[in-house]
Amino acid sequence: MYGPYIKCHGSKNDFFIVDERKYSIKWNENQRKEAALTLCDRTHSYGGADGILFVTESTVADAKYRVINADGSEASMCGNGLRCVARYVCEELGKESVVIETMKANLTCRKHEDISEGVETYGVEISPIVFDNDALPFNYKPSPFIQQPIDKLSKNLLFSAVAVPNPHLITFVDQEELNSNLQKEISEYVNGQNPLFPDGVNVSFVRVLSNNKLFVRTYERGVGFTNACGTAMSATVFVATVAKKVVPNTPITVITDKGMVQCLAHTSENPWVELIGNATFTSKGQWTYEEGKWEINQATSCEFDIKQYDNLEKKAAVLNIG
Repeated sequence: MYGPYIKCHGSKNDFFIVDERKYSIKWNENQRKEAALTLCDRTHSYGGADGILFVTESTVADAKYRVINADGSEASMCGNGLRCVARYVCEELGKESVVIETMKANLTCRKHEDISEGVETYGVEISPIVFDNDALPFNYKPSPFIQQPIDKLSKNLLFSAVAVPNPHLITFVDQEELNSNLQKEISEYVNGQNPLFPDGVNVSFVRVLSNNKLFVRTYERGVGFTNACGTAMSATVFVATVAKKVVPNTPITVITDKGMVQCLAHTSENPWVELIGNATFTSKGQWTYEEGKWEINQATSCEFDIKQYDNLEKKAAVLNIG
């Protein structure tokens, strides 16, 4: 087996892009899972990743993509990965806007004004947004579940549950709670055998920095703590808008440990969020696979992209103050 790959990241949520259309064989489910388990391992010589984004043909959109997490499981969508795939498909087709087919919806993506000088930036549609406990699934009441306590998880925090379409559990915290082990304890509980979330859930701790700026840290189902999660940032801004913690109808800056994005919540009859942020390519190359072993025949570093994102990361660090 041989074919090209691109290593990329959205807000340092990193992936390999594999365009199945350009490979010498037709991929099957076992090969996708094996590739993710092997190549996404952080101890691997290629540096690992949070997942692999497989691009395939679509009969209803410009392209289709699938998200296979580092543990071999499949996510219904990934906002940071979608930006990277949007850039890849836009550049391939010579377009400024494309539609990408995902597991649950066909999503509009467009090239956007740079979020920071020289940083390739794309705005992508995050939808559907569903406040229905059965959609997550979440075995608890009431439904919808917005700013409510869950005694099994915390005596003090209020939680919101939303599917976008990945399941998310969101709580607003102070710096002391961010610095504690509480997020790790809650996340490991709801992603193990538990009565609340039978399929697991992404868990975000959020600090409100101002009425138009948030800090978000996410424990991602199937990944663990991640540098950023696009659907989590989008879900957080939507919940923050509904809970009146940020200014409505305006782009909200979301800071993470390794970068920043902007999210605009559209709280209409058919709610959605536009997620705006970087789509950074870090390297391009060619894989070969033979007798259970992956090799890179050639790899080229994308130095300009890397440098420009480093500048954005420095700006984000300055903004990450209350």
